[in-house]
Amino acid sequence: MDKYLKVIADSFTGYAHYLWYEMTHPSWHNYFYYLIAVSLLVLILEVAVPWRKHQPLLRKGFWQDTFYMFFNFFLFSLVAYNAISNVFVELFKDFLAMFGVTNLVAIQVSSWAGWQQFLLMFLLADFIQWGVHVMLHRVNWMWQLHKVHHSVEEMGFAAHLRFHPMETIIYKSILYIPLTMIGFGIKDFFLLHAFTILIGHLNHANIRWSYGLFKYIFNNPQMHIWHHAKHLPQQHPYGMNFGISLSIWDYLFGTAYVPHSGKDIPLGFDEVEQYPETFLGQLKEPFTKK
Repeated sequence: MDKYLKVIADSFTGYAHYLWYEMTHPSWHNYFYYLIAVSLLVLILEVAVPWRKHQPLLRKGFWQDTFYMFFNFFLFSLVAYNAISNVFVELFKDFLAMFGVTNLVAIQVSSWAGWQQFLLMFLLADFIQWGVHVMLHRVNWMWQLHKVHHSVEEMGFAAHLRFHPMETIIYKSILYIPLTMIGFGIKDFFLLHAFTILIGHLNHANIRWSYGLFKYIFNNPQMHIWHHAKHLPQQHPYGMNFGISLSIWDYLFGTAYVPHSGKDIPLGFDEVEQYPETFLGQLKEPFTKK
């Protein structure tokens, strides 16, 4: 037990120092300022070429979604996620050690070219997250958490990061095992994270981009708007278009659905009007007795 308490303490102080260093030392690989820069870039696109011209720039929920951005990526990591994930790593290692397994790396990719490593990590991570996303819609207790993200009624880039912090635990815990067994470490994730954040911002942005023929490979705003549709089609009762960065999984597994542009379709879910609008209300809502 003392070992895990030390992991928690070290994780908290280590991440606090990291976050403070990020904020006080801007650089090209600084994630704190990268998130701000990407957000401003996509916001400029929403101003320059808005898809829904009648929608206010500071749409309903904009400031709350902006808070979610910093809470989920920085404050929650400081308060809980970093410590929880590190404890999970230690528990998983200790569990395997009971069976004599001390080296998690099943496939060594360090000798591969850099672009090959990134491509494998990107494809594997995106497919795993596609599968987790499907589960978030089909498993009821997971859906109760995911409803926070779907409570968005007007779409904009910042809606990308409106999600319950427990989703981070689910996604990262499931991602950790296969990526670690291939030999990827935390330093390998910066470029992957940077790319997926950009794609995610664009997917939720109020811009009309579909990427032409590349829409069958990459997720895009005109496809993702249907994922947030309030009224689901009969053939997709649990939702559709689950891709995170790539749309190819949806086309391969029959969950793609883009009947028309979807520009002005209602967003949310049944009785979304009664869903809590405050940050704390949304954090508590999945745990309230139904």
